[in-house]
Amino acid sequence: MIRKHSATLHGHRTSFSLEDAFWTELKAIASARGISLAALISEIDDGREAGSNLSSALRLYVLKWLKDRN
Repeated sequence: MIRKHSATLHGHRTSFSLEDAFWTELKAIASARGISLAALISEIDDGREAGSNLSSALRLYVLKWLKDRN
């Protein structure tokens, strides 16, 4: 199921939609890295290409993280 989530990035609120599985993995990644979920989302947001979608960037980050661990 896709759910809407909100986060504050650099002082402004933004929202994005993610499937529950991606949301669960993002939380696990943040925990594994010892950073807050907000910090992880902010890092991904900062690193995405201009004009790209935050939801897509979050999914791609999770995919890369999981692939790199195997």
